[in-house]
Amino acid sequence: MRTSVSPEVTTRLRLAVTRLNRRLRQQALDDVTPTQLSALSTIEHHGPITLGDLAAHERVQPPTMTRIVAALEELALVHRDVDAADRRIARVSITAEGQRLLDRTRTRKNAFLAVQLGRLTADELAVMEQAIPLLERLVEERRT
Repeated sequence: MRTSVSPEVTTRLRLAVTRLNRRLRQQALDDVTPTQLSALSTIEHHGPITLGDLAAHERVQPPTMTRIVAALEELALVHRDVDAADRRIARVSITAEGQRLLDRTRTRKNAFLAVQLGRLTADELAVMEQAIPLLERLVEERRT
């Protein structure tokens, strides 16, 4: 059964999530852009990965992903390996420095969020904990 959602609830949730996301992005290290950080995280999770698959995961065009990966390579955060059987295919993997950058960024973001959550009452924190699975369901990929 579907329930009706008021425009106010939709708007307030969108604004809250957008603002929280912005605040978390501000905790990232300045070495990389949010787009590069997202690609690096995808490479960590799915790598080694082809540029085409990476572009699909990140929902950008292949030429855009080529530029993103080139910037990450320049920072020594990823390594590109050409396929021995088909030299037209390259797979990208995260380097140790890329992993360290992701770890540092996640630590900073988690610390920021822990401080914010620490300002809540026990009852408010319990509500937040109950909301997490619901928020996760909102962002699940639907394959239909």
